[in-house]
Amino acid sequence: MTGEDIYGMRKMLDLTRWISIALLLLHFYFICYGAFREWGWTASLSDRLLENIARTGLFEWPPRIKLFALAFLAISLLGASGRKDGRMGYMGGLAFLFIGLAVYFGSILLLAMEDRSTTVACIYMGACFMGWLLVLTGGMMLSRVISYSLRKGFFKKEEGGFLQEERLIETTFSINFRGQYVFNGETRKSHINIINGRRGVLIIGSPGSGKSRFIVEPAMEQLMGRGFSMLVFDFKYDVLTRYAHSLFCKYQKKYPATTRCYSINFTDLTRSHRCNLIHPATLHHPSDAIGVSRTIMLSINHTWAHKQGDFFVDSPINFLAALIWFLKKYRDGAYCTLPHAIELAQTPYDKLFTILNTEPEVQTLINPFIEVYKNKTFEVLDSQLSSAKIPLGRLASPDLYYILTGDDLNLEINDPGHPKILCLGGDPMRQEALAPILSLYIDRINKLINQPGRHPCALVLDEFATVRAASVLQTVSVGRDNNIIPLLVVQDFNQLRILYSRAEADAIVNMMGNLICGQVGGETARWVSERFPAVVEHKTTVSVNSMDTSVSKSEQSKPAITPATIGTLSSGEFVGILADDPDKEMTLKTFQAKIIKEPGKSEARRLPVVRTPGPDEVEENFRRVKREMAELVDGEMERIMGDPVLKAGMVKMV
Repeated sequence: MTGEDIYGMRKMLDLTRWISIALLLLHFYFICYGAFREWGWTASLSDRLLENIARTGLFEWPPRIKLFALAFLAISLLGASGRKDGRMGYMGGLAFLFIGLAVYFGSILLLAMEDRSTTVACIYMGACFMGWLLVLTGGMMLSRVISYSLRKGFFKKEEGGFLQEERLIETTFSINFRGQYVFNGETRKSHINIINGRRGVLIIGSPGSGKSRFIVEPAMEQLMGRGFSMLVFDFKYDVLTRYAHSLFCKYQKKYPATTRCYSINFTDLTRSHRCNLIHPATLHHPSDAIGVSRTIMLSINHTWAHKQGDFFVDSPINFLAALIWFLKKYRDGAYCTLPHAIELAQTPYDKLFTILNTEPEVQTLINPFIEVYKNKTFEVLDSQLSSAKIPLGRLASPDLYYILTGDDLNLEINDPGHPKILCLGGDPMRQEALAPILSLYIDRINKLINQPGRHPCALVLDEFATVRAASVLQTVSVGRDNNIIPLLVVQDFNQLRILYSRAEADAIVNMMGNLICGQVGGETARWVSERFPAVVEHKTTVSVNSMDTSVSKSEQSKPAITPATIGTLSSGEFVGILADDPDKEMTLKTFQAKIIKEPGKSEARRLPVVRTPGPDEVEENFRRVKREMAELVDGEMERIMGDPVLKAGMVKMV
């Protein structure tokens, strides 16, 4: 619109307002004619004009001409363009408008009075004109209100969001959560459908974000309700352990009659079962012993995960593997336990190397150490073996020996004939000491269960970054064919990279098909944000000036979830990306919702007492292990000395 057009429109609006005033003055002259005549404000010309207008019927009904005057006033207000004010609201203008209309039309009641004196006429005309002015004022105030809201909420959360899956999709291996989300200012119900948990579930969130309460516990209930065998790593024993035991009692009829619930912990020996980590029946090849040794040593020495392949890293691993494999072969594994291996490692070099060298399958592993010993390179030898003996010595305690030398159960938790619910209890106060043992339990279980034809199984590993079990990577990659559902719970990626190399940590998180993330920040938040596809946003630009408000709209792509969004999630709020199956396709795979937990479904019970070992019994078991290794060394040395062939192979310094 040009400047001339705007000027012309203003002239027309001014004219309509003057017409409104003129109609109102004609109404006053007709209704209050007696008062005007008394004042001497009449004339023959005006009287004849008034008579001609009266013949049209305009004055037959008094409110009619007032309505016409108000109509022309309203037309003039339609184009009003007062200076815009963002602080101006509708309430003030509407108040003036309604009061003005009430006074404007309410003044007609004065016409019903028999007294038509000049005083009444003045009051009537004053009230009527005052009402007209109030209506004009209200209309002008409304014209100053900005008609478009510049923002809705401080962070405009109600304008964000995206469509999410609202259907409940259940399968044999699904895990489902009810939730609610906000889309375009509307709160809607949704379902978070992990259609195939066998593709892996990675749960990320800082402490207090609600990982256990809103994700882990409901997932455990659903899986145990379907009769899944399960490994539960309970870092803060005994929260999840008691919950798992209660669920097993609740759903015991869903399992075969041979199913049992076991608990292994080092905090309360009366409520712990005993289990040999390296039972000889589970070691089939020297590579199994090397895998056990690698898990223990890398768990003890966090920095070694980034130095695998180095001479001073592989040497302690091979040394411990040689001890384990020797005990596996000695008397059909009668002493094949980790405590016995720790005690055997304390044997003097000459006797230890001589005994180990008698076993053909161990000679290859121990030969480099023997050569260094014969060459009297003790500084190198001490560096090699001390890297294993010193950290292993920290594991030598009566309670650890007591748990690790028992045989209450085997670690094949998905054995079709004897499925198990096994809970591993950690202790944050003893994390450094227990991490190698717990890591080895998880690692051994992963290798034993990842076989075809087994009972459906789930791995619930809370605070997974506190243990090192590299075999989980193999379970995630091929466990889908063996009906294994891995749920890994971590707080932050950097925490995961402490025990794992960067490549291993990245492989674990990238291979998980389902991602659920609570409140977290930093690099982890950026990584999660980048996995979400961009969404199309309808952007609205508002320009306000003294004349008008202009609104322009455009489309642009933006991240569906930003790192700032992830960093400000409340407890129980999660974002995520889900995977589907070919036979159960799901178009809406991303979500940002508050999970609604079903109230009061299961209450944690107190764990049953397994046995009541006294301090003397635990201490006697500790001394027995030491005594058995001393007897083994003495007996083997006596046997070697009595056999000329073996005696010729004794290890001596050159």
